[in-house]
Amino acid sequence: MSDETPSGDRPLVIRSLEFLGGMATAAGWRPESSLPEVAFAGRSNVGKSSLLNRLFQRKKMARVSNTPGRTREVNFFKVNDSFVLVDLPGYGYAKISKEKKAEWRPMIERFMRYSTELRGIVLLLDARHDPTNDDVEMLDFLSELGVPAIIVLTKIDKLSAKERPKRIDAISRSLGLEEDQTIAFSAVTGEGRDDLGRAIDSLLTQPSWRAAP
Repeated sequence: MSDETPSGDRPLVIRSLEFLGGMATAAGWRPESSLPEVAFAGRSNVGKSSLLNRLFQRKKMARVSNTPGRTREVNFFKVNDSFVLVDLPGYGYAKISKEKKAEWRPMIERFMRYSTELRGIVLLLDARHDPTNDDVEMLDFLSELGVPAIIVLTKIDKLSAKERPKRIDAISRSLGLEEDQTIAFSAVTGEGRDDLGRAIDSLLTQPSWRAAP
């Protein structure tokens, strides 16, 4: 789907966006909120910053860098005074030190285990490549916790019309998903923006999937 839906009919219309701050360590500060949360996760080079900028119609909401792995905190944004977007650090970037990875993993896992307002995760996968071990581990972890997940295939514009259905089918099969469980997305053309917006709107209407710990 292109980014051409009439503005009056668009899902996830952004009226206000406020950066609340970042959580730098597993036991570090995080904003207190009674608002529902939706988190975004993916490998460091999956195009998460570009997707967030397109999805929320802000050119510089999330930094876009040629160097993957720059997001080193769990960043919180209040959207429309109605929910909180959580930008998780990218995982799986080979050039990040083992020490830094050892810091990030518990930070991400602690957030997902103990954030009582979390409604679900948007997990990004690169449409051009098969899921990595890191991707599979993340999906297994989400399944273990029972976190609702939206699977988004990024960089779909980089595939030809002939390649697209083959790649979507291959990724879906490898993860045991139906094709309609994935959303093809392009930060360049806007394809999939409204599909993802509708999926997030629906997720936000759901009750919490767990009780407070």
